Amino acid sequence: LQGLCLFVSQALADLGWSQPTLIQEKAIPLALEGKDLLARARTGSGKTAAYAIPLIQRILTSKQTVREQAIRALVLVPTKELGQQVQSMIRQLTAYCSRDVRVADISGKADISAQKPILMEKPDIVVSTPSRVQAHINGQTLQLQSSLEMLVIDEADLLFSFGFEADLKSLLCHLPKIYQAFLMSATLNDDVQALKELVLHNPVMLKLQGSQLPGSSQLQQYSVRCEEEDKFLLIYTLLKLGLVQGKSLLFVRDVDRCYRLKLFLEQFSIPACVLNSELPIHSRCHIITQFNQGFYNYIIATDEQGLENPARCSQKTQEKGKKKKNSRKKGKDKEYGVSRGIDFHNVCNVINFDFPASVESYIHRVGRTARADNPGSALSFISHTELPMLMEVENALTGDRTHDSVLKPYGFKMEEIEGFRYRCRDAMRSVTKQAVKEARLKEIKQELLNSEKLKTYFEDNPRDLQLLRHDKDLHPAVIKPHLKNVPDYLIPTALKSLVNPLKRRKKKKNKAGGVMLSSFKVRSVIYSFVT
Repeated sequence: LQGLCLFVSQALADLGWSQPTLIQEKAIPLALEGKDLLARARTGSGKTAAYAIPLIQRILTSKQTVREQAIRALVLVPTKELGQQVQSMIRQLTAYCSRDVRVADISGKADISAQKPILMEKPDIVVSTPSRVQAHINGQTLQLQSSLEMLVIDEADLLFSFGFEADLKSLLCHLPKIYQAFLMSATLNDDVQALKELVLHNPVMLKLQGSQLPGSSQLQQYSVRCEEEDKFLLIYTLLKLGLVQGKSLLFVRDVDRCYRLKLFLEQFSIPACVLNSELPIHSRCHIITQFNQGFYNYIIATDEQGLENPARCSQKTQEKGKKKKNSRKKGKDKEYGVSRGIDFHNVCNVINFDFPASVESYIHRVGRTARADNPGSALSFISHTELPMLMEVENALTGDRTHDSVLKPYGFKMEEIEGFRYRCRDAMRSVTKQAVKEARLKEIKQELLNSEKLKTYFEDNPRDLQLLRHDKDLHPAVIKPHLKNVPDYLIPTALKSLVNPLKRRKKKKNKAGGVMLSSFKVRSVIYSFVT
C-alpha cells in the first residue's frame, strides 16, 4: 500500500503482513482519500485493519499541524470482547507511534466514574459499545461534537440485533455535522441500509466476496443426523479417539448445555473451557487470549437466542412465566458475543453440537474457521427437530445452485462405535441437573474471583496470569476412573492403528514432519472409515 507513514509500515512488517487482503487493498486507499465507506466482506477477511490503518494515518497527519490532544475517532462495536480485540489490533498497529496515537477501550463493565480519568486524557481513538458511549455522554464525561473526525461502526448489522438502535440514533445527535464514516459488516440487511442513510454521505460501496463463507477447497462443511444420545456418543468418539485434530470450537444452544457437555467430557479426562454470557468480561477475554496462544484445544461456547433476537426472547419470557426466566437471565451479559467478530486464531474445526437458530448464526459460527487463507472444517449434528433449520441454511448458502449441497453428509458408521454407548450412558447418568447447576455456580464464583479480586495482582504480575487456566475439572459429578482409558477391544478395527497408545507415543517423538504425516493419515483413515 502506497502513502503509509513509516511508523505504520514498520508495525505491519512486525506483524508479518506482506500483502493486504482484498478488503484492505480496496478500502484503505479510498479511506485515505476521505471517502465514506460501506463495506461488506466475509468474516476473517481483515476488516478491522481496513479501517484501523486509515484512522491511525489520518491522526498522525492531523497532528503535524494541530498538536492539541482530542478524541478524533470513535469505533462502535456490538460486544465487549470485540472492543478489546479492536483495541489490541490498534495498539499493535501503533507500536511505533503509541505516544502520538492513543487508544482507549471503554466498553468494559467498569463504572462510568472509574472510566472518567481515561476520557479526561482525551485518547485519540475511543472504542466502545453504543450504550456505554451514550452513558458517558449523559454523564457529561464524553464530548464528541467539537473534535470527532472519524466514526467507525463495526459489525453494523449486529448492533441492531443487540438492541442498540435507540442508542445509535440518540448518539448521532451528539456528533458533528461533518465527519468521515465507515460501516463494516459481513452482511448488508435492511437495518444496515437504514443506518447508511443516517450516517454516510455519498459513500463508496464495497461488496467483496459474494459468498459469505469460503469455498469448498478451503472450508469443508458436513452434517450428520443424530439424536440427543447419539450426539454425546459421537462427540466422545471424535475427541477421545483423536479423529478431530487441532483447535476446535464446540457450539451449544444455551448455558446449561455448556456445562452438561463439559461435565460429560470430564468423565473421560477430556479438558475443555466454557465460554458464555454469565462469565465476567475479564475471564472471557482471558480465555480467548489463552486459546489463541495454544493453551487449550477445545472451547464449548454458547450462541444464545436471546442475544440474536431480543424481541423473540422477550416474547418467550412472557409466555413461560416472568419470575423463573428473569431469575435465570439476571447474570447474563447482553453485550456478549462469541460467534460474531471475535478473532479466534488458527481454529481447525467448528462443531455445531446444537444446530444454530438462524442462518446468520450458522454463517458466523462457521466463520470462526477457514479464516484468511487457512483451511478449516465444520461439522453439524442434526436432530429431527433441527432439520427445518438445516434446510434454511442449505437454501441460503446454495442460492441458485439447487442441486448442490453445501453441507455434505458425514456418513459416520454409528454401528461401529456401538461398543462405546454403555460408557457414554454411564457418564451421562452422572451428569444430573443438580450437577450441572452446581458446576454453573462453581464456575461463576471461581471466575468472579479470578476476574475481580486478582485483577490488580495480575496487572502487576502478568506472567502469573498465564498460570491461570480455565479448563480445570469442575468435579460436581461423580468421576468414574475406568472411563478415562479406552479399552483396545472397543476400538473399531479401521481405527486401531490410529489410536494405539504405543504408536501415538512414537508419533509424538517424531518431530521432523511427524505431525503433518499423522494429520494426513487421520484424514485418510477417517475417509475410509466413514465411507
